[in-house]
Parts: sequence; C-alpha cells; structure tokens
Amino acid sequence: MRPIARTVFVAAAAFPLALASPGFAAAAEPTDVSYAYAVSGSNVTNTITNNSGSVLQCATSLAPAPEGVLPPVEEVLRDGQTLYAAGEVQPGGATQTVSDVPDGTYVVLATCSSDDTDPAMWVSDYPGIEETLQLFPATAFTVEEASRVVTIPGGAPTPPEPAVPDLVALLFSGSAE
Repeated sequence: MRPIARTVFVAAAAFPLALASPGFAAAAEPTDVSYAYAVSGSNVTNTITNNSGSVLQCATSLAPAPEGVLPPVEEVLRDGQTLYAAGEVQPGGATQTVSDVPDGTYVVLATCSSDDTDPAMWVSDYPGIEETLQLFPATAFTVEEASRVVTIPGGAPTPPEPAVPDLVALLFSGSAE
C-alpha cells in the first residue's frame, strides 16, 4: 500500500475507533465471531455468529471480482464497496443479506467491530489483509471463513455506481441497509 493511501486509510479507520463508546472490558478472542456465506438467486447472505458477549457493528460487502479472481486487498479497500448490508449484531448472531445483486462475480468481505474500551475487529480472511490490520489501533483477528468469490447468475458484473466510503467508515456510521 502506498504511504499516502495507508495514511488516509488509517486516518479513516482511527477516527471512528477513537469515538467508540465504552462498553464492558472483556478480552476479545479470535473465535468470538464467525461467518458463513451463501448465495441464493441474486442475494448473498452472511450468517454471523457473535460469541463476544457484546453488541457488534458488522458489515457484509461485495466488490467486483473480475473473471472470478480475488482482486488485491488494496483495490477492494481503496475503491470501497457499493453493495453491502450493515448494522448491529446482538450476542448470539444474525444474518445480513445483500439483496438484488446484479449478475456477475464478486468477492465477499465481512467485518465486525466492538465498541468496547478495548476495541476489537474480526475480518474475513483475505490474502494480504494482515498488513492492513496492523495499521488499526484495535485488536484485529482474521475469521476462518475467508473472503471468497461468489457468482450471481448471468455473467460479468455490472460496474457499480460511485463507491460509498470505505468499509470502516460504513461500520461506524450507524447506517444499515
């Protein structure tokens, strides 16, 4: 990642984390969160299991995966994601659904974060994500359910309209689809 892009990315991520409200101070574990992706027609679902004991802010997003190949993580993070579902996930878990996805191939990326006094993040494993996670002022874990390419019937993806702010800003904006 280029130094300027890294600085912008870290600044965008650090600001919401600094504003996070204090919660309980339980230590986060890598296995506290898990993801399970499924495709049904033009919908992509992510069943999130939340064993952290606290409410998490989670997002499931899609980014184009041209020719069914995982793009470099820097491209996915830099370009943002325009297809997503986001919101609170209570202890126990929930399902997020990205609906009406245009035909094509996409990579699924899921992220959850806590608002505890000792913030933690759980990100679906992705080649090269570890370097990016080291830039966050929070404990960060990769989740065993890796980001993967999903195919929505019908061929090449329709290019999405202008990108929304990066996934981290989306997580902390409080907006949900």
